[in-house]
Amino acid sequence: MKPFIPSDPDFESRVRASYESLQLLADMDGKIVSLRPGIFHLDIPFSACITQQEGFLHAGIAATLLDTACGFAAYTLMPADSRVLTVEFKVNLLSPARGEYIHTEGQVIKPGRTLTVCEGKLFSIENEKQTLCAIMQATMICIKE
Repeated sequence: MKPFIPSDPDFESRVRASYESLQLLADMDGKIVSLRPGIFHLDIPFSACITQQEGFLHAGIAATLLDTACGFAAYTLMPADSRVLTVEFKVNLLSPARGEYIHTEGQVIKPGRTLTVCEGKLFSIENEKQTLCAIMQATMICIKE
């Protein structure tokens, strides 16, 4: 895929500042591990406070992580004077997730002036083994300030 060129040369500091304002991700000890035009990856440690009754990652948390990664991937390509919001998404839960940490990737598939289509992938990591646990297709909207 051809690399994307962001319209805002200072996209990285804008995206990081927006991410750091998310108290939920701070409470989960979420860390940005990759931030490039059209790409956003984050990791969170696995813990009991993000699980459902069987001890697996809660589907709502999986959706939150995927939505976050896709939203910020889209936001990297948006103008400096904009905000990003989710318009819609679909999640497929492929495998129960647990392990040492959760790795989530968001990537822009098709950017647009108003709407941007993204895909997300969520992996559980245990003993350096990566398991694909969920995927998302999402549409993000650029809100001009």
